Amino acid sequence: MMAEHEIKNLFKVKQALLEGHFQLTSGRHSSAYIQCALVLQYPDVAEKLGEELVARVREENAGVPVRVNAVCAPAIGGIILGHVVARAFGARAIFAERDSGDGLLKLRRGFEIKPGETVLAVEDVITTGGSLKEIVQMVQSSGGRLMGVASVAERSATPVDFGTTKTVLLKLPLKDYLPQDCPLCKEGTPAIKPGSRVK
Repeated sequence: MMAEHEIKNLFKVKQALLEGHFQLTSGRHSSAYIQCALVLQYPDVAEKLGEELVARVREENAGVPVRVNAVCAPAIGGIILGHVVARAFGARAIFAERDSGDGLLKLRRGFEIKPGETVLAVEDVITTGGSLKEIVQMVQSSGGRLMGVASVAERSATPVDFGTTKTVLLKLPLKDYLPQDCPLCKEGTPAIKPGSRVK
């Protein structure tokens, strides 16, 4: 298995740990940003990280047969990771998209979670955990059996509790602020919105 410092170094080599002034998906501001897409754009690296996540999930469920029917990820950031994790499990890879009407994540394109199916919820980076919490709720309301949640990185200063098993490869607590409390805003530095969704 890869050590955490090896994974962190991989992010640095791929220039996926950025410094500056960023508006995160959650709407909060930070002086650092993890751009998983810069790592996952390399299929061999994405596959390696997916296999690493699966190995950790299996390790955390030692002694219990791990059978996953589907891996569900939020679009757009979690799609690639969800695909490689599903491939390593021999499972289906599905993703949920944000509805333009109510802004909630929903399964489209014929995707479904059948009652009794075992589902692993996957995200590239956890900040507030909002998207993964929606996936968790979606699995449960569909009658699926939630195996847990998994992510390449968690950047939250306070670990997010999903009420289920959480597997994370890189724990990188980075400070973030509400816009009105952001010291970079007070300095007059404009915030960049590198993510795919902003509240």
